[in-house]
Amino acid sequence: MTNQTPCEPAIQDAIEWSLLNGFALKTSPESATHCAFSLAPTLIDETRFSHLRQSVPVLAKLIHAVSEDHEFLREAMMPIAGADPFFTNLLNLHKHIHFGQQKALRQPMLFMRTDFMDDAEVGPGVIEFNGIAAGMGPFGQRVHELHRYMQQQRPAAFQEWSPVDNLHLIDNPAIELLSEGVAATARQVREESGETGQPVFLMVVQADEDNVYDQHLLEQGLQHLGIRTVRRTFRELHDQLATGENARLLLEGIGGVDVVYLRAGYQYSDFVAHDLKEARCCQALSQTRTFMEQHNVAINATVSQQLATSKRIQMLLTSMTAQELTRFGLTLSEASAAKEFLGIMLPVDENSAEWFADKPSKNWVLKNQGEGGGHCIFGDHILPKLKSLSSEDYQAWSLMRRLHPAHRERPALLVRRGEAIKVDDLISEIGLFTIHFNGKPMTRHNGDSSCDSSGYAGYLIRSKPATESEGGVHSGMGAADSLAVR
Repeated sequence: MTNQTPCEPAIQDAIEWSLLNGFALKTSPESATHCAFSLAPTLIDETRFSHLRQSVPVLAKLIHAVSEDHEFLREAMMPIAGADPFFTNLLNLHKHIHFGQQKALRQPMLFMRTDFMDDAEVGPGVIEFNGIAAGMGPFGQRVHELHRYMQQQRPAAFQEWSPVDNLHLIDNPAIELLSEGVAATARQVREESGETGQPVFLMVVQADEDNVYDQHLLEQGLQHLGIRTVRRTFRELHDQLATGENARLLLEGIGGVDVVYLRAGYQYSDFVAHDLKEARCCQALSQTRTFMEQHNVAINATVSQQLATSKRIQMLLTSMTAQELTRFGLTLSEASAAKEFLGIMLPVDENSAEWFADKPSKNWVLKNQGEGGGHCIFGDHILPKLKSLSSEDYQAWSLMRRLHPAHRERPALLVRRGEAIKVDDLISEIGLFTIHFNGKPMTRHNGDSSCDSSGYAGYLIRSKPATESEGGVHSGMGAADSLAVR
């Protein structure tokens, strides 16, 4: 990876287009920087992309069924209760919501991003399921639009950094599809409540976060469809929620809420309130999350959805046969299709370090239960970590067979904070979005009303140098990218 001075007018044009169109990260209350991006798209085989796009609704069907099998979730997650404090808290919430005296009336809206890598030898495999704070879909659309703009307005620069000549961009109407799915859900909940007026969408956010423009782009898409959007932190909601008639969730100053979408809640800091006196950390704001689930409102992510998309559950699903997966309502054909992508994940125990000692470390990654970047251990760091784990820690960790995609044949150009970087070994991670409400798909396949309803809702590509371990656009060394075919 080598640096290149960002002197070309095309690069500056791309940066200005990004800022003009909200493809940016907030840097202070009054300023922002463009999101990191590639100057030209990544190539994918058209048949392979079509296969992935048709398969993610099956994976979403599986995760939805797992998330609503509360006995399975409780038994499956119980072994990590002592090893991971955050998931211990989630399990306590799950027990209170689904095994307590008050019935859980929430309606699950599974707004999920399934992340894949396309291994050069074995093909695409699931890296992880993102069931909470599954963002960046709007940025996926924006970078696709940026590449289309560059192709039309700066064809020489676009061609110089394209993976092949004469490529065709794959459309990515993620904002429209995600908005369509959420809006249809909100209207259905409002209609069932007997209320009239604008449906209300509540986004639960982190205080002072920088990734706000991706969120606002989704809000704008919903506003264009007649949905009222509101943003609150967990701390604000602690004082502003109440119960209305027919178990409606009421928000102070707004009224009945139809959809709750969590862009927070995947880490302890989201539930910390220093001004509240609590018997234990995060108790009050965790109870706010429980309170929401006791009402007739569509929610993503429910606590059970968050548990169902954990690394622990992913590992257990990979260990099941296709026949065993049919217990979650899949046909044998669907279960076989899901197994194709689930890869290899192994539990960690007292023998793992000895077993791993003579294995090629480049072929594995060690994962804990954390969400977002910084929770994976690679290469020569794996064995020392395995040796350091106590017996109480084992259940919170798993070894996953690492996927090695082929890197782009031609050099690529990434642009981050105004700096253009030439990359000779660019690889990509493919995230596909789906939206389901109570298990039913809420969007049309590729936005085409002539196709069967599928729940597919666009894609997000994150590309990075093969030498970098953390590929997140927000928290790693990745850059937003788009897809093209020959």
